[in-house]
Amino acid sequence: MKTLKTFIGLSLVAFNLMSADPKLNVVATLPDLGAVALEIGGERIKLTVIAGANEDPHFVDARPSFLRVLNQADVLIENGGELEAGWLPPLVSSARNKKILGDSPGHILAITGVKLLDVPVGKIDRSEGDVHPYGNPHFMLDPENCLIVASNITAAFSRIDSQGTEYYQQNLKTFSEKMLSKIPQWKKTMEPFAGIKVITYHKSFDYLINYFNLVLYDTIEPKPGIEPSPSHISNLIKRAKQENVRLVIIEPNRPKKTPTEVCKATGAKLLILPLMPGGGNSPKDFIGWYDYIIKTLSESLKN
Repeated sequence: MKTLKTFIGLSLVAFNLMSADPKLNVVATLPDLGAVALEIGGERIKLTVIAGANEDPHFVDARPSFLRVLNQADVLIENGGELEAGWLPPLVSSARNKKILGDSPGHILAITGVKLLDVPVGKIDRSEGDVHPYGNPHFMLDPENCLIVASNITAAFSRIDSQGTEYYQQNLKTFSEKMLSKIPQWKKTMEPFAGIKVITYHKSFDYLINYFNLVLYDTIEPKPGIEPSPSHISNLIKRAKQENVRLVIIEPNRPKKTPTEVCKATGAKLLILPLMPGGGNSPKDFIGWYDYIIKTLSESLKN
């Protein structure tokens, strides 16, 4: 009897310890969202990121293992600009987890409060390619947007885990201070290159280009998600030569054959730039990744 009471007592102590400091089970769809979530959540969360750092975020393979991950999640963080529209909704529906459905407290839309570029006007249909109705969803490449996202995540974590509110708020303050000290450095590094024309494969880097006053001359794709024809590339090369385009930027997952052809014909440099933290040779943490982007981009523009 004494042994049984001792066992029950120890079990209750263990339960209370676990209950006093639970970890939020957080699932982020993309590595950039995961990196910011980790800055805010720190030791109070268990983080799983669905998409790989070198994957195209539009087309992630919906593996069965994702269902288990989503079923056990307390929080789901998604972009919210329909970037994951092709693969995420069926997974969330099949996971049967009320915590992350629709307007549930555990469903975080990173896009909330972010002003998007390239918001389409008029009729939207497939003839215009893979157009996002809310605007360009690659907004995490604007460092100021990341502060908005960090604030959204902090508010959501605090609602769900009220005991951790002070912890999350302090982490937000620390992350924001780091970002606000870095942004002037990044701007100073990129300042000499304002006005330089660049080409991208997809409209993935618009926020980066816009933020640092570069000029997006054109894209390898004639329309979002539409692969280029020989006539499009021929015309692009002719125009890019005349306009002295300096750089062609692509993500690690893009085919290199056509961008290489454009570079050889125009004299531009080819730069493979990671769209997400951990992509290519970049660090997995958000600020380390952005440092890598600015260093790599500026060095490619120097000559």
